[in-house]
Amino acid sequence: MATALSPAAVLSPSCKAASRARRMIGSGSVAAHRACGWSSKAAAALSGATPIAALQASHSRSRPAFAHSTVTRVVAAGAAPGSAGTVAVAGATGLVGTALVKQLLSSGYSVKVLTRNVVSARNKLPYPGLQFVAPAQWSQAVCGTTAVVNLAGEPIATRWTAEVKAEVKRSRVAVTSQLAAAINACPADQRPKVLVNSSAVGFYGNSESQTFSEASQAGRDYLAEVCKAWEDAAAAAQTRVVVLRTGIVLAKEGGALGRMIPVFSIFAGGPLGSGRQWCSWIHRDDVVGMILEAINNDSWQGSYNATAPNPVRMGELCSALGSVMGRPSLVPVPDFALRTLLGEGANVVLEGQRVVPTRAQEAGFKFQYSQVGDALRNVLRR
Repeated sequence: MATALSPAAVLSPSCKAASRARRMIGSGSVAAHRACGWSSKAAAALSGATPIAALQASHSRSRPAFAHSTVTRVVAAGAAPGSAGTVAVAGATGLVGTALVKQLLSSGYSVKVLTRNVVSARNKLPYPGLQFVAPAQWSQAVCGTTAVVNLAGEPIATRWTAEVKAEVKRSRVAVTSQLAAAINACPADQRPKVLVNSSAVGFYGNSESQTFSEASQAGRDYLAEVCKAWEDAAAAAQTRVVVLRTGIVLAKEGGALGRMIPVFSIFAGGPLGSGRQWCSWIHRDDVVGMILEAINNDSWQGSYNATAPNPVRMGELCSALGSVMGRPSLVPVPDFALRTLLGEGANVVLEGQRVVPTRAQEAGFKFQYSQVGDALRNVLRR
């Protein structure tokens, strides 16, 4: 008979912490978790093999896609493809990119997917009418487009080695530089009107006491260095440039939340580390909304914090998630387990920053989800 799923499962504290840490950072397997003493059901859940059907039931319609837009010249949902223009998207198969492509298509845009792997991208984006473009043709593809959106970059929630750190930086700077050069090479009458480039709140470094707005200075740690180089590469584009310093994106399909949900579902959830670190979060719909605003609103230029107006601490985020799911948030993952798995890379989840979207709010952008509880309820009920 399967062991009951509870925080008091037959794991040693270190093995239990390591198992939950592996799941939250996206590694581990059924065999690895069973070796630590999990039942088959628990091991499958931790390894992402068991769907959480109850959490995927949809009880309400999503809010209107442009409920937060301050721009009047937005094309209505369901418009004819290409009627709003053409957008080239790099990083289209990621957590934000997939949602962005879907929204662009429903809003009347044609979409060119700039990808390193055309076959893989086609499988992940099975929408009719998309154009898939390999790197050798990116320069030609961006000319004549309305906008270029760059979301590309290697994941950072992994064990950092010198090679990994170099690739994290190189992947972001190289792609951005390539896109900026391609934009600059276009004839003036065919140049995209805007480059919307991703960055991250890691730009500001870490702090438990400071609040960061777009006017704050860059930090001095590794991630701040990466973000600064990333943004500098985007600034070389000879067009309007909007940089979105994005926080923790909430969506059940992936990211931090996607890794936390299965753990909470088996009553094994809790904060990472002390729970005191700040989490500057944002609902995925609001990230997509900010990108669309940046494309359509010519007054947007420079850096914007893509975070919700009310950041929370890690403990608060986990408590809210437990409340929405009807699960406790009692079993923290200690620092040592994360540092054992990730080394220096554990800083990504063990440290944080309180970031507020001052410029977006001053520009009149309306967030659909300002409170983390509301955001989580929407995500889990879709």
